[in-house]
Amino acid sequence: MKIISNPLELKEYLKDKRETDGFQVKQSVGFVPTMGALHEGHISLIREARKNNDIVVVSIFVNPTQFLKGEDLDKYPKKYDADKKICEIGGVDILFFPEAKDMYGNDEVSILAPIVRGYVLEGTSRPGHFNGVLTVVMKLLNIVEPTRAYFGKKDAQQLNLISLMVKHFFMSVEIVAVDTVRESDGLALSSRNVYLSKEERQEALKISSSLQLGAKMLTQNVVEVEEILKKMREILSPLEVSYVEILNRDFEIIKKVEIGNSIILVEARVGTTRLLDNIWL
Repeated sequence: MKIISNPLELKEYLKDKRETDGFQVKQSVGFVPTMGALHEGHISLIREARKNNDIVVVSIFVNPTQFLKGEDLDKYPKKYDADKKICEIGGVDILFFPEAKDMYGNDEVSILAPIVRGYVLEGTSRPGHFNGVLTVVMKLLNIVEPTRAYFGKKDAQQLNLISLMVKHFFMSVEIVAVDTVRESDGLALSSRNVYLSKEERQEALKISSSLQLGAKMLTQNVVEVEEILKKMREILSPLEVSYVEILNRDFEIIKKVEIGNSIILVEARVGTTRLLDNIWL
């Protein structure tokens, strides 16, 4: 596994790697962008990329522009040695590990999130967050120029906005959505789970329990959104809930669940830790 920190060096290295034996055969590149502190959820992305591509690139970059004032940028978990070992075991070809000074300059050109779906749900509680996400993902995709890029369904709004950006900017990369990985008790894997105390972790299970309840109600032919949300809020109490919503997959308001085209989304704070989860219906 080769480790590269300079964006231009990575572009040149990948250019050479894509050309096989002088025959100019373009090899497929699978890309997994991460902020490190890798867990089984990230491993599932790496596994999908390894299965379907000739070259696998993983980036580890804690992107400062997506953190708002007062958020956990400085204490975001960093586990470089463990992350490196996970990538080696997972068959990653290239680990891209840049610094902020290599990714950003002065008087930056930025990508702005769309004014509707970029400022609902998480965009409401974290205004400007998705501007930073889209800007760094645009940079990373332009550096790596992957055939496919892999993102988890757990960050559904982020996934939707990245897919929209790729579509609207006519970018030649396939965005691949990978199912959320959970602990045996149902808690969605997240790098932020390390912040939870033993008691808080138990409280956090209310999030996945509420989602399971919502899905179960559909099997009982309950499709009215407000009826499902009411029962979910009862399960989530007394957590500090930023939102619990059922939307279609274009993130538009619906009154009845559309099977095959809906998502239930929850953001709640457990102690001081903000957790996201969802279920695709």
